[in-house]
Formats: sequence, structure tokens, C-alpha cells
Amino acid sequence: MNLLLARLLFILGSMAIGYQTVVINGSGLIGLVVGALVALVMIAAEAGLRKVSVSGLSSAVFGLILGLIMAKLVGDAFSIAPIDPVALSRIRVGLTLVFCYLGMVMALRGKDEFNIIIPYVRLRRQDQSQDVVLLDTSVIIDGRIVDLCKTRFLGGKIIIPKFVLRELQQIADSTDPIKRQRGRRGLEILNAIQNEPGMDITIHEQDFTETTEVDAKLVLLAKLLEAKILTVDFNLNRVASIQGIKVLNINELANALKPVVFPGEEMRIKLIKEGKEHNQAVGYLDDGTMVVVEDARRLLGQDVKVVVTSVLQTQAGRMIFTKIEK
Repeated sequence: MNLLLARLLFILGSMAIGYQTVVINGSGLIGLVVGALVALVMIAAEAGLRKVSVSGLSSAVFGLILGLIMAKLVGDAFSIAPIDPVALSRIRVGLTLVFCYLGMVMALRGKDEFNIIIPYVRLRRQDQSQDVVLLDTSVIIDGRIVDLCKTRFLGGKIIIPKFVLRELQQIADSTDPIKRQRGRRGLEILNAIQNEPGMDITIHEQDFTETTEVDAKLVLLAKLLEAKILTVDFNLNRVASIQGIKVLNINELANALKPVVFPGEEMRIKLIKEGKEHNQAVGYLDDGTMVVVEDARRLLGQDVKVVVTSVLQTQAGRMIFTKIEK
């Protein structure tokens, strides 16, 4: 149900209750106004509780229930003694306040020590962050996440949002054969990582109807779950980083793991195609790094021994400039 619709229904219900309550003793219009004001105050309070986590709320409720139980037991013990009923009622009120406060504080401070069976809720310490990673559509289609899962470099809990699955299905059902192939590849990759043993993978049902952009929904869900986003999308990387969300970019990881070369180092390379500049030839290392060789166009198709002259790091990757060893 839409949040706006739920609020409207709540306001109408409050106005109806206010009308029925006041119409007996006076004007029903006053009851309508009072009911509407009460509903608006409650909605404002609800909006102020957006930053309260479900985990913290669950632990606070548990502590409150524990405090009520302890206050009831201690109050029953006091009732055995010959105490004036008025004084006994005051003692019970005081015990209830004290034990409820202590129970809530203890539960909030030691959430990691409680194990409550509540679906999709995990109580943990505030100073311990659960390692949660959200997958976007691009990183699933990319396919390298399978190798990350197999090598156990990607740990923690992996969450695949339902709206990402929906986008993958739409791509797989596209009339464009290239998009359809990419979408089906993404679904196959998703099936592969789900069948990978030892991986904690969950499908998350949360959706955000106020926006239709998948990237915007990912950012909102990452804020809600305090999670990281795994992607190969450069734009999503920038947008999420600006909003304070941690991003794991596989392209940046691949660039960081490429072997380091220095000027003057020798290597062998097979020249595959012509370069952009005059008389240049281009080859590639095993990891895909482009190697530009000066004055080597005449040697296309051959394996040559070259000497590194410089290394250029770009957003697209790394380029190595070399010359033929004489």
C-alpha cells in the first residue's frame, strides 16, 4: 500500500472517531478538527522516527517487556508486606518506571547478547556494522562476481533487491537481441552465485514506489540497510559516494590487481592492431592492459620484445607505452 494512501486513511479514521466522540456532547465539527489535528501530530511523530532502526526498536521493546515483568514480580513481593494500599500503588508505579527504563537501556546497549527469533531482524551492537552488500544489475551481467564468490573475496551477506531482479527480467524479455542476451546472461550468473556453497544470499522485497530509477532505489535501500553497493557502473559509483554510501567497484579492484611495471622493464607482447598515432602498434597483456608500441606498425602479428617507457593511468584503465628493444 502506498504510504500517502495509508496516511490519508489514518486521518479519515481519526476524524471519524473524533466526530463520533464529540457529537454526543456537542458539535461534531469540533470532533472532526480534533481528530484531524491528532492524526497530523501522529504523522509528524512517525516522520521523525525514520532514522530509528528496526533492530533498535525491537531490542527496546524486548527490554520494555522484560522491565514490565520484573516490575510485576517485585511489586507482588511488596504486596505481601503490610503496606498501605495507596503507598503500595505508588511503589508499583515507581518500580514499573525504574525497571522499564533499565530494561530498555540494557537491551539497547547489549543487543548482540540477545537472540530473538524475529523474521528479517538481527539484533547487534551499535559499534559493530553488519557487512551487507547490495548487487546492482550491471555487476550481475558483468559476470566476474562469480569468481569473487568462488575465491571468497566477497564476504558477508549479499542482498539482491527485488527491483534489480525485475530489471533483469525486463532486459531478458527485450526485443533487442543484444539486450535479451545480456539479460539472460545476468539471470544465469545470478543462478550460479545462488548455487555457490557457503554464500549468504538473500532476495530483498523492499521497493520504493516514489521513484522508478533502479539506481535511486539502490541508494535508498543502501541507506536503509547501512549496506555497501557492488557495481561496475561509474555513474552509480559517483552518485552513491557523494551520498556517503560505500561502493565496491569491480573495475577498480581489477585495476588495483594488475601487475606493476616500471620504465625500463622488458616484456614480450604480440602486436594485434594499429595504434591511433603514426606508426604505432597495439598489443594486450593477459589481464587486458593495453600496450602501445612506438614505430612497430610494420611488425603487426608478430611477438616482439619491448621496453617500457611510461605508464598512464586513466579512468578506463591503464595504458603502457613501450618501444622496440634495439
